[in-house]
Amino acid sequence: METDNMAPEVAAGPNHVTGRHTGVDFPTTIEPLLVDGPAFLTRALRATGVLSSDNAVTAIVSSREFFGGGMGRKLLIEIDYARPDQGLHRHLFAKFPRMFGDPLRDLFGPLMEPEVRFALLSLRPGFPIAVPRCYFADYDPATVTGLLITERIAYGAGSIEPCPEKCMDYLLDDPLPHYRALTTAMARLAGAQKAGKLGNDLAAQFPFDPDAIDPGSRIPYDRATLAAQLEKLRTFATRAPQLFPDDIADYIDTFIAEVPLVLDLELAIRRALNQRGDMVALCHWNMNLDNAWFWRGDDGVLQAGLLDWGSVGQMNVAQGFFGMTCAAEPAFLRAHKADLIAQFVREYAEQGGPALTAADMDLLVKLSIAVLGTAWMLDAPSLVEQQVPDFAEVTDRTDPQLAGNFLARAQAHLLLVFISEWRDGRIGDALRRFAADHAIPLPA
Repeated sequence: METDNMAPEVAAGPNHVTGRHTGVDFPTTIEPLLVDGPAFLTRALRATGVLSSDNAVTAIVSSREFFGGGMGRKLLIEIDYARPDQGLHRHLFAKFPRMFGDPLRDLFGPLMEPEVRFALLSLRPGFPIAVPRCYFADYDPATVTGLLITERIAYGAGSIEPCPEKCMDYLLDDPLPHYRALTTAMARLAGAQKAGKLGNDLAAQFPFDPDAIDPGSRIPYDRATLAAQLEKLRTFATRAPQLFPDDIADYIDTFIAEVPLVLDLELAIRRALNQRGDMVALCHWNMNLDNAWFWRGDDGVLQAGLLDWGSVGQMNVAQGFFGMTCAAEPAFLRAHKADLIAQFVREYAEQGGPALTAADMDLLVKLSIAVLGTAWMLDAPSLVEQQVPDFAEVTDRTDPQLAGNFLARAQAHLLLVFISEWRDGRIGDALRRFAADHAIPLPA
């Protein structure tokens, strides 16, 4: 067996745990999986029904650790079967949580639990969208340990396009077909769930309490700390206006003046989002282009499959829509966002979801941008400066020094989109109207 693995120092922790869904004892990280080899893979794939009882995995032909993303360790493996079948993939992808002892394990590990449940759900006949075929998925809550094994998407091979880079849509000749394909996938999944096509146990698997607001998702600032973050943003934009094209740098003062409105309205906005039962459905919360793969169907129309389902759950579809578009180009959103919203509303109903209006969807997308952007995107100046200390000297956001640094590139672009969406969508006005409609007094 060929192998190219880098084994990190391992803190104390079990090599195996028992999964709550399949009852299979599964390895907690890469090294014991390779030791267990074909015997474990045979048990695991039989437990999910992917492998028949008269077939077996006979060899791990090769393995290579894949480094990318922040969730945990990842492994690419090639396997052989006793009885090859055209429906069985030989090239698989395995994902684990971070290692025992990693300070971020308890933060990222629980995100795998809903991902595991979703992977097992996707094995049901007639699943409405393309996802990587699940070969094994299970989770042990006692040790915050999960294992997900799926087919490996062959980016750039055959009819599958190369993997798009996050926050680099400007490299695409035409992003519109990609976002249309993502919108279709989002509407199909959400509409199918609302129509009851994903089974009667969906609500139990992905519970949603409209009266509960997750404290962990709240805006992490009070007025003083928010003011400090916004002043960092002002300084950042003053030092590097080239990172804010389309006159966004000139809009910073207005943006800084309006963002504090969100603190007064956050709970009311989150309740408004949660209590729109016709709009709460199963969604991918981070449906950027790099979390999908694309190919053209026989009719020439671009199709999308979706991957990386960490934290999947029920949410307002407007939040999912912002998660899909938050890394697009601002000019693209100005030109096409309204059409994409209309497309979602139409296809959501066609798939069995409730009838929505584009105006309602547009308003709730704006409210989602306000609370989610304020909660997650104002750390960008500090993060960019940590990654690229001389950020003020880069020529623009395509400069290799910035574009070649994933975290810095993504943070700078997500911040740009947030501010651009605020300006172009007149979100400050939308917040004031929301406050008036709900009789919420705002500071003078």
